[in-house]
Amino acid sequence: MAAFGSVFMPKMALATFENNQWSEASIVASDSIQLHPGAHVLHYSSTCFEGLKAFRHADGSVHVFRMDQNIKRLAQSSRLLSLPIIDEAQVSKMILDAVAEFATDVPEPPGSMYIRPTHIGTEAAVGKAAAPTLTSMLYVLLSPVGDYFTGGAKALRLLLDETGMRCAPHMGMIKSGGNYASALGPISRAKVEVQADQILFCPNGDVQETGAANFLLIDGNEIITKGLDSSFLHGVTRSSILTLAADLGMTVTERDLTVAELLERSAKPEVEAVLSGTAAVLTSVGTFIHNDKEYKVGTGEPGPIAQKLRQALNDIQWGKAEDKHNWLTKVI
Repeated sequence: MAAFGSVFMPKMALATFENNQWSEASIVASDSIQLHPGAHVLHYSSTCFEGLKAFRHADGSVHVFRMDQNIKRLAQSSRLLSLPIIDEAQVSKMILDAVAEFATDVPEPPGSMYIRPTHIGTEAAVGKAAAPTLTSMLYVLLSPVGDYFTGGAKALRLLLDETGMRCAPHMGMIKSGGNYASALGPISRAKVEVQADQILFCPNGDVQETGAANFLLIDGNEIITKGLDSSFLHGVTRSSILTLAADLGMTVTERDLTVAELLERSAKPEVEAVLSGTAAVLTSVGTFIHNDKEYKVGTGEPGPIAQKLRQALNDIQWGKAEDKHNWLTKVI
């Protein structure tokens, strides 16, 4: 497969908001949109998006995972960015219609169809730096993706940054492009200077998230992660993993975690650290870099509990285990 998210299906679902109402959605060519160079999104970053997946089961059926949660988060992001309020039922139908259009292209496990609903401000008005766009466009792109761990799962190196944040605190729970852009500079420097794969942002010692994933610490039978607040993204995969951990009898603790406690716990051989996200589900962390020193996390290798939790989630997504939380929506 090509690099994750770099190949797209030739058509997408599209709807526009004008004159205080949404148009009927339609399936159009993926390269067919027109945007005025003065569009609000290009100057004032009125943009948000989601990432979710559709999976093929052994019987040939196709199912979308936790679509309702992603649509709720898209609605929240749109509202907090002062974009037009989305019609959640319409977006749901757009996702299902787009996936149905290309159901035969949904890869077999461990591949999937990555789904990217995107909402952007389109009003041509560069004088609106302090005012919301009156028009917008919402589209649903599809991208077939393969196994994220094609080359084998590798434990990541994370730089612990106590001075910066991924984004402005009031923007944290919005899934907006600007948040990712603001973290690119520090992450790029960390890759060059200390060969880190990512930065774990820990402003004033408060362990939060990386540039593109939530962070969880596994200590024996306990899984620890920061409690939800407005400063970081409320990941759907994070939520799913915590639910499955509880199902497996683990203790789930959502609370503040300091860098000092993180490093102390990580020195124990049985401890694991993981990043959660739609693309990789769970990615193990093997090394923390802090104040020019390296700290091994547990054994320094991907751990058994991370693998167990990842497999439990994959089994539901691929139809190999009971969907007792009703996370799947059948397309065909």
